[in-house]
Amino acid sequence: MSELSPLMNKRFSPPEQSTFEARYEAQKIAFAPVVFQCVRHAWKQGMLQALAEKGAHGCSVQALADTGRWSEYALKIVLESCLSAGVVQRVEGRYVLDKAGYCVLTDAITQANFNFVADVCYAGLADLDASLERQHPVGLKALGDWPTVYEGLSQMPEPAKSSWFAFDHLYSDTSFPLILHDVMASAPRHIMDIGANTGKFSLAVLQHCDAVQMHLVDLPQQLATAQATLEQAGLAARAHCHPVNLLDAGAALPGGMDVVWMSQFLSCFSENTIEHILRRVAASLNPDGQVLILDTFWDRQRYDIAAYCLINTSPYFTALASGNSKVYESCDYVRLCARAGLELVSTHDGIGYCHSLMRFARRQGADT
Repeated sequence: MSELSPLMNKRFSPPEQSTFEARYEAQKIAFAPVVFQCVRHAWKQGMLQALAEKGAHGCSVQALADTGRWSEYALKIVLESCLSAGVVQRVEGRYVLDKAGYCVLTDAITQANFNFVADVCYAGLADLDASLERQHPVGLKALGDWPTVYEGLSQMPEPAKSSWFAFDHLYSDTSFPLILHDVMASAPRHIMDIGANTGKFSLAVLQHCDAVQMHLVDLPQQLATAQATLEQAGLAARAHCHPVNLLDAGAALPGGMDVVWMSQFLSCFSENTIEHILRRVAASLNPDGQVLILDTFWDRQRYDIAAYCLINTSPYFTALASGNSKVYESCDYVRLCARAGLELVSTHDGIGYCHSLMRFARRQGADT
């Protein structure tokens, strides 16, 4: 069994930080929404790109204004905020793009995070207080009228829809090619993909092995998208769609499974619901079947940057997604699986950007 939570005592600030430095960090937090909007404006409106094209020499506000693309007032407001955030430097009166600015301008992860926060989360997070109090996604009304975000994914307005899927797929899709050998290690014939989403994982497995039958479980509107993906690839004959709302405690899962796969799925639910789902998953397994959970555990990250991003994704789950879920620690899943009669076999960290793969089997003598 792998060691659990190797970073339980993780710190995000140096212990030698002075009181003055701590106070400065506190002000950064206080003004973070302001800085976010200014940096995003500079990126989206081409100011950062214009500075990048000027290279190390940079460009003055007046020269940028003379292009006619931006007013002098707008440039001063936005670039001064970018200066305070280390996105640009000012050298002899000229603005020069700094390293953080290059990240905003060129880094795919940074851009996906920016778009997700701006297009999906920003407005809804204004209702975080009410969402926490009620454990209901009160902020979701900023995007549409659905009980949770998952019912509305196919109908979500743009640009929120594109930004949501880009964020989700950036983190998950990079992991799929790396774990197919783990999935096929026990030579499974029947694999259940719970939370099949657009069908990308099922597609990858079907393309990898001709002997596998995939069983896709998700909401009907999501399965329609997945079905189309598999039909387009000519692999729908070995794919079986099971429309199930996992919030319905009485909804049964298909049985006889060699492997049950869940990728970034359980984080969509409360601990109580996760336990109920896991009990049904355990019941769906063949006697020697296994459960594979691929997810982003903030406590298993090697770098602070990954843990920081994951921890601060949790408020999205509160205000917009479900109202009662989060990015969990790995020990939470182990505890909940144990209650469902499953025991941890192994953990494979460092997959893709920030994923871990946890393998569970039925606990001997467990009553599921």
